[in-house]
Formats: sequence, structure tokens, C-alpha cells
Amino acid sequence: MTLRVFLVEDSKTIRDNLVPTLKDLAHADVIGVAEGEHDAASWLAGQPESWDLAVVDLFLKEGSGLGVLKRLQSRLPRQRAVVLTNYPTESIRLRSLALGADAVFDKSTELDAFFDFCLRPAAA
Repeated sequence: MTLRVFLVEDSKTIRDNLVPTLKDLAHADVIGVAEGEHDAASWLAGQPESWDLAVVDLFLKEGSGLGVLKRLQSRLPRQRAVVLTNYPTESIRLRSLALGADAVFDKSTELDAFFDFCLRPAAA
């Protein structure tokens, strides 16, 4: 089964590299992309059940990934949300997990762990 990913990332370079890598390494299709909190909220409101994994950066062009995580708190049990950030401080990790993130990954040092997470089935 193909993993359906919603990506919230404002960097075009990261998106351009992450989308094909998710397909190759995690058998995932990125079905939606947003660069800011408002666009992410709009997409999620229109597609509440169409995605399996939300990948959220914290520092966005508009708004914050923390605001996106708040909106994801009412997701279905099969849907997961992860933070993929360049700033994985302990306080960021704790705050993200408190807002409902299933995991937090460092873009520069934890990509293998991120892709391993993507390959694991969600607990129902």
C-alpha cells in the first residue's frame, strides 16, 4: 500500500529533494504540499481523510508548523504527523510531541530514522 503524504515545507529545494526520495525510499506519494500554516489548514480542511502521514517543518513562510500540529490533533487514529526540522532542540521536540507529533526528526542528521518511521505501519 502506498503511503499518502501531506508535506508542509516552505523550502523549494527541500521539497524538490524530499518528494522523489519519499517515493523511492518510503514508497510514498506526496499528495499535497503547503508552504505556510494557512495553506496547510485549507488543504487539511478539504482533505481530512485522504492522507496517511503529515510531514511538517516548523519554520514556514507564513505561520508556524506548531499551528499546523494543533490542527492535526483531531486526525484519525491511522493518520500520523511528524516534524522534520533543522532546529530539533529539546524544547522544540517536547513542544511538538505535546502538540501531538508522533515523532520529531532533524533534517541534517536523522533522515534515515525518518524514512524508517515512514516505512513502519501506523498503529490503529
